[in-house]
Amino acid sequence: MAEKNLYTVIVADDEDELREAVCTMIPWEALGFHLVGSASNGLDALELVEQLEPDLLLTDIRMPFITGIELARQVREIRPAMHIAFLSGYDDFEYAKQAIQYNIISYMLKPLTMDGLAAELKSIHERIDHQYASLRRSGIVQEDRASFLIPLVLEHCDNTSDAVEAALRTSAAACGLLRGTDDRSQLVVLTAQPDDNSENAAGFVRMVDQLANKYLRHYAFFCNDHVVAVLFGNPSDFDEYLHILADEICQLTERALGQHCVVGVSRAAARFCELNAGYRQSMEALAAAKETEGGVSFTPDVRKGGSLCERALEIIEQHYSDEDLSLASLSAMLDVSPNHLSACIKKTAGETFINILVRRRMETAQQLLLTTDLQIQEIARRCGYSDQHYFSYCFKKYSGTSPGALRRSHTAGAQA
Repeated sequence: MAEKNLYTVIVADDEDELREAVCTMIPWEALGFHLVGSASNGLDALELVEQLEPDLLLTDIRMPFITGIELARQVREIRPAMHIAFLSGYDDFEYAKQAIQYNIISYMLKPLTMDGLAAELKSIHERIDHQYASLRRSGIVQEDRASFLIPLVLEHCDNTSDAVEAALRTSAAACGLLRGTDDRSQLVVLTAQPDDNSENAAGFVRMVDQLANKYLRHYAFFCNDHVVAVLFGNPSDFDEYLHILADEICQLTERALGQHCVVGVSRAAARFCELNAGYRQSMEALAAAKETEGGVSFTPDVRKGGSLCERALEIIEQHYSDEDLSLASLSAMLDVSPNHLSACIKKTAGETFINILVRRRMETAQQLLLTTDLQIQEIARRCGYSDQHYFSYCFKKYSGTSPGALRRSHTAGAQA
């Protein structure tokens, strides 16, 4: 019998008894999973996801601090290739609809027997296996699009007149790359390169093709030792999906093909005659990506001075009191992908973004508790927490004592 692929999993549920039962009674290894962590709330689950990068997150929907839906949204920003399965005690169609948008692999209703959960985990394992196997298979090249697009990408366009551009758009519409000659989609060139690109080039093209197909219109082909994908969309499409696609290519190349991958992305261009320039930009970004831990580089990154981690730490210092500060919002300020930024911070600072942000907030909270008479609710607000209970939980987890107890002990010591 073939040995099962072993996928890592984190369990998140605020019901202690149920969470412990799931962690201890499910035969994880026999089902093809390795349990690497558990959490009692959405905040701890998000920290574990960033730290351990599991293949599967099994989470309740209703949890303290960060709901399962919000957890799924934030996880998708930093680990788009990760699978998420929901447990829910509420047979609520609205929750199911929200789950769909985050590409949930399973939606299970409580109460759930251990046998029922084991059977569903077996099914999830089979679906992950099937996805990864599908990504390894070769795809079919569309010759009409290839003959039109590949020369534009690889060769310099000497004639950039409006008449030539209009003719190119007519040809692009004829082979289905544009929705019509009046389609004003912008163009981005993405280049991806795995460690070993000689063994299964067609399979890697197919993988990039399948992933890009979830987000943007595109055409992908293999060139020398890398895959080139021309992506079509409007600025909002690229703002929403480009970082996610680049990160997911890297993550799935590692999980499905067992190889490290780097990705370079060009600026958006308005004209087909600019595709060669975009290709050269993507190759420059690809070279820059090889020097980073995250494996993804966007062309603007190459032109920015200073350390990415240093700039990230400066923004955290300036905006730690902002409740909405997250890895995703920070990466948007720096114009990099969340996964790239996360990896750079971990490599340079030696800890995760969440740990750095929470430590900065807690240091400020301790100072305000010991040196001011501000109410705890106001201190929580100044440290980026609108929920005082959430703040108190984080403070006790960080300091080992509650905010009120710290203030009382300090006051008692001063009076002694």
